[in-house]
Amino acid sequence: MAQQNSSPLIWILAGEASGDVLGARLMQALRAQNPDIRFAGIGGARMKEEGLSSLFPMRDLAVMGLVEILPRLRALSARLDQAVEHITALQPDVVVTIDSPGFALRLLKRIANLGVLRVHYVAPQVWAWRQKRVREFPGLWDELLCLLPFEEAFFTKHGLHTRFVGHPVLQSGAQLGDAARFRQQHGIGENTRLLILMPGSRRSEVPRLLPVFGRMLSLLRQTMPDLVPVIPVSAVVEQAIIQGTSDWPVRPIIVTDIQEKHDAFAAAGAALTKSGTSTLELALAGVPMAVTYRVNPVTAFMARRLIRVPHVAMVNLLAGRAVVPELLQEKCNPRSLAQAVTILFDKPGVAERQKQAFKTVLDGLQGPDGRQPAEAAADAILELLKNKK
Repeated sequence: MAQQNSSPLIWILAGEASGDVLGARLMQALRAQNPDIRFAGIGGARMKEEGLSSLFPMRDLAVMGLVEILPRLRALSARLDQAVEHITALQPDVVVTIDSPGFALRLLKRIANLGVLRVHYVAPQVWAWRQKRVREFPGLWDELLCLLPFEEAFFTKHGLHTRFVGHPVLQSGAQLGDAARFRQQHGIGENTRLLILMPGSRRSEVPRLLPVFGRMLSLLRQTMPDLVPVIPVSAVVEQAIIQGTSDWPVRPIIVTDIQEKHDAFAAAGAALTKSGTSTLELALAGVPMAVTYRVNPVTAFMARRLIRVPHVAMVNLLAGRAVVPELLQEKCNPRSLAQAVTILFDKPGVAERQKQAFKTVLDGLQGPDGRQPAEAAADAILELLKNKK
């Protein structure tokens, strides 16, 4: 371990927008406990704001899907080699990989012989599909930090050192938006209906969902002529969304600022989102929603044979029942989506039942001893460092 500088060096990796947010909060929490901590690694805009100089652009890793990843394999392999070389040269005190298991777990395996502490933050969702993969994990990390309460028992059962730290969505501030401010900022009347559309934060997701959303809006305008769509975006996909919505029947409001996104949540009457963490953000903000997703047909065929859970939407999975509708693959079509959105706007009872269920789901995501999730994750990492020393 390099000791020219006595302050701990943490090499940290985030491979997509949600991981970038987690990484930034983790960096803040670590620095709050030890202001001398140094960081290196790979991250996006949020982690750069915390002082990280990214080894290469995070967007190079933002890809998802069994088929979608194939054209990128050579480039991803080169980036993996680059990351391994960087860690080998720096000899950090600990490597923290955040989500992005396709890249992160390969990286952890490649650096196993360096004697560096390894922490993986956000458990691979093998409990949902391909459960046998859990046999490949022993030796990959010294600590697994998980976000969902049932994950600790699942991974511990398989002999993996795991700690539940709480879900970071609780720190997002998604429930603190100002509806009036958003409407005033965009000149929108109080009675105008706002629909949140979240087609994804990966470049591989947007082209599959955005055209369907556009055709859905053409149908909705027949019964809701004043409907205004709002799309919160990350920097990774902003240009793709601007281009992909240029021919829509109504120009959406594209939101890049986090506070403005939360204001839009507060003003919205409904949302249509891809599956993932966005469902928990919307739940925290109390926005009734439908969940949709579409991938390459080959990817979908393989996934259906492997998935071992009854729901895809995280709010449904945590609730243990279908709280929000899931419109996947063939059901991800303009007519079905338009019908789901119409119900959310026109049937207040449906929306209210969703909101009540959201509260129960979110209560179960609180971290241990009431700690903020990022603080609990920082505690675990610093405890590992202390024990090694």
